[in-house]
Amino acid sequence: MTRIDALLREARQRVEPADAELIVCHGLGKSRSWLFAHGDDELSDAQVRHLRGLIDRRADGEPVAYLTGSRGFWRFDLQVTPETLIPRPETELLVELALQRLPESGALRVADLGTGSGAIALALACERSNAQVIAVDVSEAALEVARANARTLDFANVEFRHGDWFAPLAGDRFELIASNPPYIESDDPHLRQGDLRYEPANALASGADGLDAIRTIAREAPAHLLPGGWLLVEHGWEQGAAVRALLQAAGLIEVTTERDWEGRDRVSLGRRAPD
Repeated sequence: MTRIDALLREARQRVEPADAELIVCHGLGKSRSWLFAHGDDELSDAQVRHLRGLIDRRADGEPVAYLTGSRGFWRFDLQVTPETLIPRPETELLVELALQRLPESGALRVADLGTGSGAIALALACERSNAQVIAVDVSEAALEVARANARTLDFANVEFRHGDWFAPLAGDRFELIASNPPYIESDDPHLRQGDLRYEPANALASGADGLDAIRTIAREAPAHLLPGGWLLVEHGWEQGAAVRALLQAAGLIEVTTERDWEGRDRVSLGRRAPD
């Protein structure tokens, strides 16, 4: 028989210790505190096979979030699948910047383009109950995950629409539009390495310079912004100047780029001029 602590030691030798603990906790359906309080408990053969299978997959590079089916973001845990991009901590900067521009009272309309698991839309819906948030994605499979997350969190002020960028938003205008679009260059070798190999390619890469999606968003956003409304776009750390130029070319004002906690360009934003 194999004890929990022995299997955990084995797992830590093959993957990062934190990943090993998360995977074993998930595989046993137990908390981290339980895991260490029951280290001398023996596992069944079926449990050992299951846990070693998960560790094998992680050792091959499969993201922990896909193995456990969830990832923490903002105030909650979100369901994620290989159909959705895994939410990153740096995307919380976009949420924070959006909230700074959304009043806590009065009716608001907000759009989240390329919602994936629903991370941005649900964070904004959580913090601004006065906002009606419309979340858009071209992937119906991703939208099913986002809808499931909204049901779990019991947020009624989020609507999900299927389509490419602004296509499902004809005639709609918003106080704020937010997006974490694909922004990696299509031939970037990192797409074939590590965790990125497992994430949906259409949520990661966007043309030769990585800016195709952002070009579309910047070009079409003004027609969907109310006077004074804001556009916020997450992008790569070397793309700040290029994205600012796209926002300015679209006629937005007060264009700037904010840096993430590592001091890297991460979110560019601008607003439609008041009438």
